[in-house]
Amino acid sequence: MSVQPRNPYPTVDIIIEVEDRIVLVRRRNPPPGWALPGGFIDYGESAEQAARREAREETGLEVELLEQFHTYSDPDRDPRHHTLSVVFIARARGQPRGGDDAAAAGLFAPGRLPAPLAFDHARIIADWLQYRRDGQRGRFTIKSEES
Repeated sequence: MSVQPRNPYPTVDIIIEVEDRIVLVRRRNPPPGWALPGGFIDYGESAEQAARREAREETGLEVELLEQFHTYSDPDRDPRHHTLSVVFIARARGQPRGGDDAAAAGLFAPGRLPAPLAFDHARIIADWLQYRRDGQRGRFTIKSEES
């Protein structure tokens, strides 16, 4: 009998810049809170395709992907299961509106974010703000294995 491997679920998150604000969505499903738009990558779909699709489904916005920012993979980043998220920086125009599994969507100044933020999105946004200030990508902290 073969053992099926247990792998992290691949996801995307998108930092959508609209002028000097970013788009956040209020989650319709647990875990509660505000979050960057994003979701699971479908089988047969690239991370870039998933980012554009999730942005459109959750915010109604068509985005231009500017760059791949980071990959976040801490096993504890999502309380439901282990996910690995490819994070993109994107640009859009217009007013977002909540759709799909987003109960609401809004534009927020980076210094005036709603609370609570879900998952590890406060860290992702802090890393992005540092990158905008000084061009340096955040340093990763790697958990040491317990003895």
